[in-house]
Amino acid sequence: MNARIDLLRALIRDVPDFPKPGILFRDITPMLADAAGFLAAIDAMEELVRPLKPDVLLPIESRGFLFAAPLANRLGIGLAPVRKPGKLPASTHKAEYALEYGHGVLELHVDAVKPGQRVVVIDDLIATGGTAKAAAELAGRSGAEVVGAAFFIELSFLNGRAALGDIPCHAVLNY
Repeated sequence: MNARIDLLRALIRDVPDFPKPGILFRDITPMLADAAGFLAAIDAMEELVRPLKPDVLLPIESRGFLFAAPLANRLGIGLAPVRKPGKLPASTHKAEYALEYGHGVLELHVDAVKPGQRVVVIDDLIATGGTAKAAAELAGRSGAEVVGAAFFIELSFLNGRAALGDIPCHAVLNY
């Protein structure tokens, strides 16, 4: 393993039985609090996303925003936030999704992405893939081309990549 991956792994805190018994939560807040660690995370995410040549990033609320904002700045592109219901003020597309421990709804402004734009879904973690799949579906409803999805952490044992079908899926850390 390289030094950057070693640093990032050391900054992830495992929290057993959160948010419910049997779940091992991968807590990124120690990494976010460490300037060198957060910089290393953004550098690693940029290496995954830049080759995809996106026009727009689609971060998923809320931790996806933390990665997408600095990435969009570095790439010189915008971002279109994918949010929970009632958080976006204009007309939205809606998509329901399943989580490993529940379900939810996501929204994207109808005019957030344009037909033909290349978009990359961004989030802190992919587990079962339901949230990322919903974000990709929202972009597709606007006619955008989802050219990839990038995550800081992938829980590989849950096979969330399968939910994304042919969409290329990338992650910095795999567990």
